[in-house]
Amino acid sequence: MGDTKVKGTPEKVVTLFQGATDAALLLGVKPVGAVESWIEQPWYNYIRDKMEGVTNLGSENQPNLEEIVALKPDLIIASKTRHEEIYSQLSAIAPTVMTEEVHLWKDSLHLTAEALNKQDEEEKFLAEWADKIADFQEKMGDKLKLEVGIVDFRADHARIVYTGFSALVLDELGIARPVNQQGGEDWGVKLASKENIPQMDADIIFDQTSLSRDDGRLDLRKEWTEHPLWKNLRSVQHNRVYEVDTAVWNNGSGPLAAMEMLEDLYEIYDLQ
Repeated sequence: MGDTKVKGTPEKVVTLFQGATDAALLLGVKPVGAVESWIEQPWYNYIRDKMEGVTNLGSENQPNLEEIVALKPDLIIASKTRHEEIYSQLSAIAPTVMTEEVHLWKDSLHLTAEALNKQDEEEKFLAEWADKIADFQEKMGDKLKLEVGIVDFRADHARIVYTGFSALVLDELGIARPVNQQGGEDWGVKLASKENIPQMDADIIFDQTSLSRDDGRLDLRKEWTEHPLWKNLRSVQHNRVYEVDTAVWNNGSGPLAAMEMLEDLYEIYDLQ
C-alpha cells in the first residue's frame, strides 16, 4: 500500500492468502500463522505435511486479528484484493506487504521472496521452472496446438474459466486455448442454461470442479454431462475430459501448486 520497511530477515511471518502461504513454504519458511484453505481445511492436502504447528487464522476474507496480535509476527503478507480495508490494522501489528491480486503467483512469489530476504531461493526456483517448461514444450511438440478449455461446475451454474491461476500456467506453457475462451479483462463466463454447453467446446477439457463441497455442484455436473449437447463436444467424443485437483489447479495459486500442476500435465499428456 506504499512503502514498508522490513528489518533484516523476518523469522515470524503471517500469510493471509493461499499463494503467500505456498510461496513462503517454497522458499523454506514455515509461517507462524496462516489463513485456512478454502477446502480440505485446515490446509490443502498438497501442503499439509509442511504446515504442522502453524496457527489457523480463520477465513482469508476475514482473518482473526486477535490471533495475529498474539503471534507477534515480524512480517505480514497480505493482498489488496482481500485485505485493503484492514491494512492500517495489520500494519499496526507488524510490517505488512500486499500483492495486487491473489492468483498472480509469480507476483506473490516475488513479493514474498523480497520481504523474506529469500531472493536466491526465488531465482533458483524460477530457473528450475524455466527448464521444466522448456522440457515440457519440447516433449509436447504438436500437442501444444490442441485447444484446452477449463470448466468449473457450481451449485447453480457452470463456469468456463478464461483467466486465473490455472489459465496463467497453461498460457505460460504455450498450450492453445479456444478463441472464445481467452482472457482479456473477464475472468470467464457463467453458464446458467444447458443450451450454452456448446460454448465449452475444446479438444481437451480440464474440469476443476471441487469434489469436496456438498452443495449440489456435483449433482449439477452429473445433469449437464449427461446432456446430448455435452456428449457432442469434441473433448467428450475423443475421451479427453480430465478431472483435476481444484486445490492445486485453482485454489493454491503459488509456486508449489504451479509445479504440481505441471507434473499433472506430464501425466495427462503421457510425457516421459
